[in-house]
Amino acid sequence: MKKIAIYGKGGIGKSTTVSNIAVALAQQGLTVMQIGCDPKADSTLSLRGCNIKTVLDLIRERGNDFTLDDMAIRGAYGVICVEAGGPTPGVGCAGRGIIAALDKLKEKGAYETFKPDVVLYDVLGDVVCGGFSMPMRAGYADKVYIITSGENMSIHAAANIAMAVQNFKSKGYAELGGFILNHHDVKNENEKVQELADDFETEIVGELSRSTTVQMAEELGKTVIDAFPDSEMADEYRKLAGKLIT
Repeated sequence: MKKIAIYGKGGIGKSTTVSNIAVALAQQGLTVMQIGCDPKADSTLSLRGCNIKTVLDLIRERGNDFTLDDMAIRGAYGVICVEAGGPTPGVGCAGRGIIAALDKLKEKGAYETFKPDVVLYDVLGDVVCGGFSMPMRAGYADKVYIITSGENMSIHAAANIAMAVQNFKSKGYAELGGFILNHHDVKNENEKVQELADDFETEIVGELSRSTTVQMAEELGKTVIDAFPDSEMADEYRKLAGKLIT
């Protein structure tokens, strides 16, 4: 079982990228589980076409009186969709949803039941503390990939995430697999991200073009691979998916 966490600042394209990777792998016949670790709970939206009950919602409403099937819902191409969710606005810690989701998945035997070939964690990376570092911990993700553009705020967030991965390395946590460059067409973008990769002695494992195809697919409520399977962007996501599991 491959366990991959994909981090990045809010708005950088994590969920879009993770969902397209999930579909690309599912189309190869792999069993894929996608776990949204963002309080917005929209990671799997393009796989389901609608929002699903989050783990925190279920806990608030039912305590522990719910089943694995209530929290893990099949989406496009059979991708198993889970959303951690977040606290009531203004109350509680956002990272708590991630901890609760991962604990409940393990408690209710998700990995033994579904036997996924690939688990993808979609994690907000504006802060890397508490619950947001949970997918890096031993027993969860094996590798962390960080999505960034060449914009200064994105690079700053990516560097903080990479530093957290390095700091946790001695504890047996996940390794840094590299950076994914999601182009925003800023000046010297490739050079900036390559310098970032060099600073952390890793590589740019894949690049994604800035394309209106992505927005068009989002308007349809689908992944690019599903909505526009013959597009250049669909091929880019397939290529990236292949790199992450080899």
